[in-house]
Amino acid sequence: MIQDTAPNSVQSGRVIKAVAFDIDGTLYPDIRLYVRMAGYFLKNIRFFIQYNKVRKILHRTAPLGDFYEYQSRLLGEFLHVSPPTARRMIREKVYVGLCPFFEKIRPYAHVYETFSLFKQKGYKLGILSDFPPWQKGSIWGVADFCDVILGSEECGALKPSVYTFGTLAQKLGLPNENILYVGNSIRSDINGGKNAGMLTAYIMPLWRRILKKPLPQADISFSSYRQLQKFVLNYNVDSSDSELN
Repeated sequence: MIQDTAPNSVQSGRVIKAVAFDIDGTLYPDIRLYVRMAGYFLKNIRFFIQYNKVRKILHRTAPLGDFYEYQSRLLGEFLHVSPPTARRMIREKVYVGLCPFFEKIRPYAHVYETFSLFKQKGYKLGILSDFPPWQKGSIWGVADFCDVILGSEECGALKPSVYTFGTLAQKLGLPNENILYVGNSIRSDINGGKNAGMLTAYIMPLWRRILKKPLPQADISFSSYRQLQKFVLNYNVDSSDSELN
């Protein structure tokens, strides 16, 4: 479902030259991960409860010189362990520990097709995720299409920090206004991208699809990746400034 309020490239003077994507909940449905890791979560429930508290703090924190040190220090305080021990626990239980759960997860339909098509049409492609993209291996085959693959932790701040989106734009070599950011989180992806001056596309959860209720603050709300394809490919049509290179 493309919103009627989606901006017109001719009137706004804005052109999409790159499309960047969140991963978790955007390239695959979150529920597929939650079902697989339910037992693992319960086995490590004390750790994950405290770790989630730390991440909530980090989502509100300005860019840090050493993100991993601060994250470890916060978790160490919550779990009453040393920062080095907390850092090891994060690596073992989150960064490495979650890797096996992604191996059998299927992405949304037409994700690979979408990346391939956009690449053929000359768009730059990027990934910006709050968790390490390397957790997902080849990211269901789309990694080879990407010009930039970035974990926000590498930037020193999690989304919705404007700084992380700015780093993405810098690595893509484009102004923020020429980038469409695709995500599933209203706060982190849509509001974060908009505040950074990017266009945004929101993949709607099932209840919004059923009620046909698009997200007002997103430039586009879509139900399938083929709908996203149509929006992006039509966006620059009839614009006198639609060159991608």
